[in-house]
Amino acid sequence: MKNIMKTLLVGATIALSLAGQAWAQKKVIIGDFGDPEPFEAAAAEARFEKATGWTIEWRRFNSGAEVNAAMASGAIQISELGSVPLAAGTSQGVDYQLFMISKAIGASESLIVRNGSGIEKPADMKGKKIAVPVGSTAHFSLMGALKNWGVPEKDVQVIGMSPPEISAAWSQNSIDGTFIWDPVLGKLRANGKVLTTAGEVGKAGYPTFNGWVVNNKFASENKASMIAFVKVMNEINEDYTKNKAKWSADSAAVQAVAKRVGSTPQATVGELDGSDYLSAQEQVSATWMGGGAAKFMKSTAEFLKTAGRITAVSDNYDKFVNAEFVKAAAAK
Repeated sequence: MKNIMKTLLVGATIALSLAGQAWAQKKVIIGDFGDPEPFEAAAAEARFEKATGWTIEWRRFNSGAEVNAAMASGAIQISELGSVPLAAGTSQGVDYQLFMISKAIGASESLIVRNGSGIEKPADMKGKKIAVPVGSTAHFSLMGALKNWGVPEKDVQVIGMSPPEISAAWSQNSIDGTFIWDPVLGKLRANGKVLTTAGEVGKAGYPTFNGWVVNNKFASENKASMIAFVKVMNEINEDYTKNKAKWSADSAAVQAVAKRVGSTPQATVGELDGSDYLSAQEQVSATWMGGGAAKFMKSTAEFLKTAGRITAVSDNYDKFVNAEFVKAAAAK
């Protein structure tokens, strides 16, 4: 009887231990920026929870700098992150890896100038107040645009602001323009005009993208769930790309995205169209997770160092990119 009781007690202890570990793994905090993207529709339906077995808390951030701070402190396990703060974070030793591309940024981030600001062309920006979230992809695009246009950065009053602050400053006529992303960008279009887009700046030599990063230890301990996460992301992105006509303002998917990001369904349709969402095969291609992303990160880091934003550049950024999960998801 004693042996039986001992066996039961040991078994119970192991079961409780395993249950505790499972519970610890299920609570996952994931960061995002509130951009209108297809994955928001999947998040609204709890598709990521169902696939991974996690209980997910989606946490909203205003900038990549905030994400880097949260990842560095261990406050979150996974997050969407722009290529510029990603290059900065990896260069400065933040303990994470890029495991997937979220989107290639196009017109969803743009330089828009306020009606009545006196800005009709790039040269008119001299002395003007241009707001941008510091250290973001939009900031990188702004610096790239100014360089392409031959407008010295010192001749423009570049003001660091978060998206909510930019929206408020615009309504008060306190700024003349901003390089910003949707949904704030969409709201400013009613009283402004776009000078250039991130996509146009990218084609001129300064490409930007958003990726998904994960804490290194968390990734190694949760491989099956990470693959499941990627598969859901691929499915919703491919559904949007292949069926754009069905993602209309009256569709359940667009309405779900609009509700989660605080936009209108009508505006969300156009906002979604401002970026390119990769297929499973595009994810693993040489352009992206197969080598291109690391090259973009290194060139971005070199630009940031030249601009005085970071102090050091790594010799190789391949070590910060883990294509294991996108390859596994693409093979299934």
